[in-house]
Amino acid sequence: MLRGTQLHAGPGTPGGMWDPSYSITTGLVFGFFKGMSFPLASIAVYNSVVFGVFSNTQRFLSHHRCREPEASPPRVLSDLLLASMVAGVVSVGLGAPVDLIKIRLQMQTQPFQEANLSVKPRVAALGEQPAYQGPVHCITTIVRTEGLTGLYRGASAMLLRDVPGYCLYFIPYVFLSDWITPEAHTSPSPCAVWLAGGMAGAISWGTATPMDVMKSRLQADGVYLNKYKGVLDCISQSYQKEGLKVFFRGITVNAVRGFPMSAAMFLGYELSLQAIRGDHVATSP
Repeated sequence: MLRGTQLHAGPGTPGGMWDPSYSITTGLVFGFFKGMSFPLASIAVYNSVVFGVFSNTQRFLSHHRCREPEASPPRVLSDLLLASMVAGVVSVGLGAPVDLIKIRLQMQTQPFQEANLSVKPRVAALGEQPAYQGPVHCITTIVRTEGLTGLYRGASAMLLRDVPGYCLYFIPYVFLSDWITPEAHTSPSPCAVWLAGGMAGAISWGTATPMDVMKSRLQADGVYLNKYKGVLDCISQSYQKEGLKVFFRGITVNAVRGFPMSAAMFLGYELSLQAIRGDHVATSP
């Protein structure tokens, strides 16, 4: 879910995805992929850990509750809820630094508009030497200037996004896939997995948008200047300047892209499990 984070840096940013001035000044195509090498390199590890934590936690809770040597204990909402929350916490520990590096590198493509800011920028103006030469240099710079805690800037907002976000990610998927799958089948078909995963992704990303906006702003904060004192201050300033609509910026894009992204992710996960275990979709006699 988390890996599709958008950049919501604030009113000083360009007009949007299709802003011509943004495309021209940032190098057209290459600007869209700025800062993506680091998250792309880590996404496989991240998703495997998060999905593994969820499934193993849920399985442990089910077996511990039933205390029976069943191969597939019945799934209970409380088990799914706790497993999703654990996965959300783990996702922040792994994903916060990755998101921070990605956003810091992306922010270098955006012009610093001095008219909107009253303090001196912390990085060079557009056209001069960028603050970060790449992901490794970005990490070392942040650690040197802000300490190790600097890598977790915005983690509190990310926690508020991912804990409920993963609850609305895994739980809808489990119940939707069970609902779509005929009773005669012991496991969901690829079509059921794809549809349930896509719907779960759209639900999760749509509801996670408000805190995703705040997280992105907190993580972008510090590239040019420090504007926010914390999550509450970020929420307050954003609301005062831009109104309630700021919390739903990009919600349509998030929900739409969440469907195919999550559908492919769940389908790959389920097919990988079946291949490892040698399982096949089977019907009861």
